[in-house]
Amino acid sequence: MPFAVNGVLCTLALLVLWRAEEFAEACSCAPVHPQQAFCNADVVIRAKVVGEREVDSGNDIYGNPIKRIQYEVKQIKMFKGPNQDIEAVFTAPVSAVCGVTLDASGKKEYLISGKAEAGASMHVTLCDYIMPWDSLSNTQKKGLSQRYEMGCECKIVRCTILPCEISAPEECLWTDLMIEKQVHGRQANHYACVKRADNSCSWYRGVAPPKKDFLDTEDP
Repeated sequence: MPFAVNGVLCTLALLVLWRAEEFAEACSCAPVHPQQAFCNADVVIRAKVVGEREVDSGNDIYGNPIKRIQYEVKQIKMFKGPNQDIEAVFTAPVSAVCGVTLDASGKKEYLISGKAEAGASMHVTLCDYIMPWDSLSNTQKKGLSQRYEMGCECKIVRCTILPCEISAPEECLWTDLMIEKQVHGRQANHYACVKRADNSCSWYRGVAPPKKDFLDTEDP
């Protein structure tokens, strides 16, 4: 009898650990350069969050209501998206399923990127690029207006261990994770991967637009 009880307890413990691990790993995002995040997003805006409430968004296959958080936003500028202001940003209710927590006091401005939804709304997850506006560098802010879009046909290749190298001329090697051990390193904060006249791509640093001799050169 004790062996049977111990067996049941071990099974329950394994189930609990399995569920905990599954829940903990439910939201997993690969790091991306801000330019990649911009190019992958349907919508990119600068906005203040002025309201928050939980809403029902239909039912799952078992008939249970699906909850989401709806953030009411006041759009300041749209960098990419539909021909109308975004008024609502939806996200999952908890971070374990990639839900995003934003300050809804209206005091903080955000850069928000995500997927377009019907009407004047969008959906965001922890895998989208969402940052306090004041934390962005001048280069990043300039990139949102023009530079990132110039490089959307380029491919930014993440380097995590040596050796690493590009395999095609339209690639830029992103080394922040390997050299600085962080996502928000020099290349993320101050560089854009820009397409040149010969269809190759190269890192460009600076707030001013790339000069013609940079775009025309073969090896900057």
